[in-house]
Amino acid sequence: MSKPLASMTGFGRASAEAEGATILVEIKSANGRGLDIRSRLSPGLDGLEADIRRLIGERAARGSFSVFINLQRDVASTELVINTHALDAILAAMDALGDRIDARRPSLDGIFALKGVLDTKEAPLLPDAEERLNAAILGCVELAMAALVETRRVEGERIGAVLSARVGEIETLTAAAENHPGRSREAILARLSEQISALTEAANGLSEDRLHAEALLLATKADIREELDRLAAHSKAARALLAAGGPIGRKLDFLSQEFNREANTLCSKSNDVGLTAIGLDLKAAIDQLREQVQNLE
Repeated sequence: MSKPLASMTGFGRASAEAEGATILVEIKSANGRGLDIRSRLSPGLDGLEADIRRLIGERAARGSFSVFINLQRDVASTELVINTHALDAILAAMDALGDRIDARRPSLDGIFALKGVLDTKEAPLLPDAEERLNAAILGCVELAMAALVETRRVEGERIGAVLSARVGEIETLTAAAENHPGRSREAILARLSEQISALTEAANGLSEDRLHAEALLLATKADIREELDRLAAHSKAARALLAAGGPIGRKLDFLSQEFNREANTLCSKSNDVGLTAIGLDLKAAIDQLREQVQNLE
């Protein structure tokens, strides 16, 4: 059974509430040579990083991932703490200025309103509650990844259709080169005859053996049979990969390089304007194929 194709770009978000906290998870992915995961987590969540990497690795083979997790504790789950160092400094300053400035001493609520005197501190969770909170966070990661995978699948389906069209174009151009009149025996012989005549005139003292060798070289260069067979084989392999699906980006990238090599050789061997034009069209179609392959997982 074939697997869906996937793009390397995607986005997923999930949120939940658990143990007096609001959880928000966002995951983005972009093109990457391998699987690269970078996390930005709220304080105290570093212990979950290994599990987050595992969950992403189970659903993706390639891509550059950015994970953002924000944990907002409810006011009821926080406690106020007096910063004694800040308070002592303020009281010392008040005593030092008391004899120099005729002013009413500030009230207690006024002192507490000063920045840095009161800090908020999250009340520690009991082990069972912390375990439930971590499970809820990882559950959000799974939901965000499921949403991201779906966006990658939808985009992968679109890319697959484009790739199939490009392979079809390559197959059409290969067939056009195969059936081009410039490849007929008569056309090749006529071109060889012209080239050998020009060679003979240019080099009066050329031996018969040398002429024979030059003629053989010209005939070999005119034969693009091998390139056409390889282009057809590569097209068949690309069709098989697209049908199988899954993370095939690397394999298709290799195939596109092989396609390009054969098209270059076809152009260099061609002694016919029409065949050269077909070769250039092949190169353009192959470039478009490879451009889309770069986005595939």
